[in-house]
Amino acid sequence: MFEYVWLIPLFPLIGVVINGLFGKKIKNEAVIGGIATLAVVGSFVVACGILFQLLSLPGEERHFVKTVFTWIQCGPFKADMAFLIDPLSALMLMVVTGVGSLIHLYSIGYMHGEEGFYRYFTYLNLFTFSMLLLVSGANMLVMFIGWEGVGLCSYLLIGYYFHKKSAGDAGKKAFVMNRVGDFGFLLGLFTLFYYMGVNHNVWTVDFTELAKHADLIPVGGVTTVVCLCFFLGATGKSAQIPLYTWLPDAMEGPTPVSALIHAATMVTAGVYMITRMNYVYIKSPTALLVVACVGAATALFAATIGTAQNDIKRVLAYSTVSQLGYMFLALGCGAFGAGVFHLMTHAFFKACLFLGSGSVIHAMHHALHAEHSSADPQDMRNMGGLRKKMPITFLTFLIATIAIAGIPGFAGFFSKDEILWQAYANPFHGPVNFVLWAVGATAAGLTAFYMFRLVFMTFFGETRLSEKAWHHLHESPIVITLPLMVLAALSALGGWIGVPKVLGEALGGLPNMYEHYMEPVLAYSTEYMHTAGLHGLHSEAAEWGLMGVSVLIACCGIAVAAALYVVKPTIPAAFTSTFPALHRAVYNKWYVDEIYDFLFVNPCKALGQFLWKGFDVVVVDGIVNGVAAVFRGFSGILRHVQTGFVHNYAYSMVLGVVVIVACYLFR
Repeated sequence: MFEYVWLIPLFPLIGVVINGLFGKKIKNEAVIGGIATLAVVGSFVVACGILFQLLSLPGEERHFVKTVFTWIQCGPFKADMAFLIDPLSALMLMVVTGVGSLIHLYSIGYMHGEEGFYRYFTYLNLFTFSMLLLVSGANMLVMFIGWEGVGLCSYLLIGYYFHKKSAGDAGKKAFVMNRVGDFGFLLGLFTLFYYMGVNHNVWTVDFTELAKHADLIPVGGVTTVVCLCFFLGATGKSAQIPLYTWLPDAMEGPTPVSALIHAATMVTAGVYMITRMNYVYIKSPTALLVVACVGAATALFAATIGTAQNDIKRVLAYSTVSQLGYMFLALGCGAFGAGVFHLMTHAFFKACLFLGSGSVIHAMHHALHAEHSSADPQDMRNMGGLRKKMPITFLTFLIATIAIAGIPGFAGFFSKDEILWQAYANPFHGPVNFVLWAVGATAAGLTAFYMFRLVFMTFFGETRLSEKAWHHLHESPIVITLPLMVLAALSALGGWIGVPKVLGEALGGLPNMYEHYMEPVLAYSTEYMHTAGLHGLHSEAAEWGLMGVSVLIACCGIAVAAALYVVKPTIPAAFTSTFPALHRAVYNKWYVDEIYDFLFVNPCKALGQFLWKGFDVVVVDGIVNGVAAVFRGFSGILRHVQTGFVHNYAYSMVLGVVVIVACYLFR
């Protein structure tokens, strides 16, 4: 199956061509949606075959490169259009195509009746193609094509409702912020390429070749510069401080787009890129500390904002930013496998949550439309009691919420607990470790609080709908609920492949299959840490203790949410009135957008106005118009020479004769 890896990105690309060229003429929604969905399902089938073949091989043989053609060749430098198959890329291909297939299927029902139905699925297939290229590329240039492709598609999908100014602005915001990150990516790529070429005659951007020469990469120095440049790229793509503000605004796109971007694809690109280059990052403790601190700060900062939002999708958006912070916290602690493990489990429960919110919005929209209400179908303050009318959506949403809260047995518990343990026990950051763990644990408590706040406001209590709207409220069709059920099952069971060692032994010797699976990808980092004497804390008692504390914190967050929004629902309003400034600051996202506007956007606008009205209009236009005025003046005189009137020419001839005669007579 390895030989057919090129089919994985090809199938969605075929869907792009068919729907892009003929979708407007096809018109049939079932055919358009079916083509797009089957294209991704085909990629998923091939990815499954590749994964099964990979698992049948010994660990040291789980590596394959399929070269399609030579793309660039110049002297010693060569870059192929090639695909890399190893445990990391195989896992990412499974996640992208598996979750992507469910989102495509869901979209057929959710986007029913949309005028741009074919355009939506064209963009969605193109997005999937770009992400598959990103995670399977055998070198940085192929990865960068996919990297830019998902950036373009995010602009197209976020701004899908282009007639709305807010959607257009959100698309432009995502595009511009990602370009800032892309500058860092390219700077890191050029620096690494130049250093390895000039100093070691290794002129390559191929991941396999760089890994073979990883011993030539120095500790610190230029490596730190390279890592920080690449991390700047990751902060843009994966929405970390300070380049995170585009992601909440991405809610302007259709809800399935939010699920695709925020769950399994674009926002995880930075996590994948750093993990792919773990043999570079392991050589720079400074860069690891920066990554860990930014990740921890993002996890906590975004979690605080999520506690005060009322838009159901915006709560989930800030949750995504926070969970991505967890992934970078793991990467910054050298726990690259733990970061990717949380990426996988997060794809399951966050996709379920976003699609579940879409099911709620879909039902609310129809209910409010039935009574001609202009109320916002996404505002949780307009909901309440929906579990009675939407039992499947409620149950699947609840399972995913339990998973993200980190309750034992569910997927999020295993990955989040591993990250918190690595934050506390890693050998890189010394006394900072406790701070990293404390920040991560606090963010975990806030996550449990705001997610169950969402559940209680949406599905519990008395309905806030009118009797007529309540009567029209109903469960979503099977094309929407089926993906929810599959994702809920994965949210409940998906974490058991990575059971921590201490817990596995207590449960009768359950192995950590995920850790063993990822060993070939992280072999160099593991060996380097062993050789350098970098050994983290090994204490079963401490691990059990921290595991218990994190579960207790999550339970406290759930209990507080229940007390405030079920038992005593009047308390939040009282708190808001008591601390209005604090609530206003959190509700307004700590005014970060306003600060950015003041520091960057408005000065750029002012500079643009000056360059336009001051330089362009006065100087550039002045010169051009001045030259035109001079020639217009001369032409105003000379145009009388050629008037087109015969009597003028006769007059000129007579005048000329008179002048000649006069000159002759008075010479």
